[in-house]
Amino acid sequence: MDVVLAEDHSLLRDGLTRMLEAHDCTVVEAVDNGPALTAALLEHRPDVAVVDIRLPPTFTDEGLRAAIEARRTIPALPILVLSQYVEQLYARELLGDRRGGVGYLLKDRVSNVGEFIEALRRVAAGGTAMDPEVVARLLGKQQNRLDALTTREQEVLGLMAEGRTNAAIASQLFISEKAVGKHSANVFRKLGLHQSEDDNRRVMAVLAYLEGSL
Repeated sequence: MDVVLAEDHSLLRDGLTRMLEAHDCTVVEAVDNGPALTAALLEHRPDVAVVDIRLPPTFTDEGLRAAIEARRTIPALPILVLSQYVEQLYARELLGDRRGGVGYLLKDRVSNVGEFIEALRRVAAGGTAMDPEVVARLLGKQQNRLDALTTREQEVLGLMAEGRTNAAIASQLFISEKAVGKHSANVFRKLGLHQSEDDNRRVMAVLAYLEGSL
């Protein structure tokens, strides 16, 4: 799996490169600024890009803007944002276009290498990987509508938005898959979303709701 990596801290960039290559990934280019990221994505068209948000020259949102710009040329380019921050404005644009895999993980909450690689592969395959904290902040913008959901339904919604299957949700919440299906149906009904048995379409529906709520 070919990866373009964008990270301005040299030690972290080197560490991520070594970790990825130890798990059968090829880092075709590792860059430390926004313009170089745009060029690398357009040149290599990788299987997935791992992108920090705040890159030189201004350390604001260069990484995320470069990723969005590259997806205008390569619409299905999978992007996994790995950052310390939740940038809601550009997260809305990235998550809401529904073109290819997307992920948003927070650096200080990634503690398991295996889970990170799993998330990366899920995004590369066209799926979604969302940190629960990111989901919570985005959902918080429309808490009044979410108040219609039970606590369990909100838990299921958060895990669905992370890209989890019914089996994974059932395992994490210690309930049956049948119960997950029931809670999912209630979530879609209460939020006015069309139901779907397809996991990717289901996640896209959740993200469409998030995009519309920001």
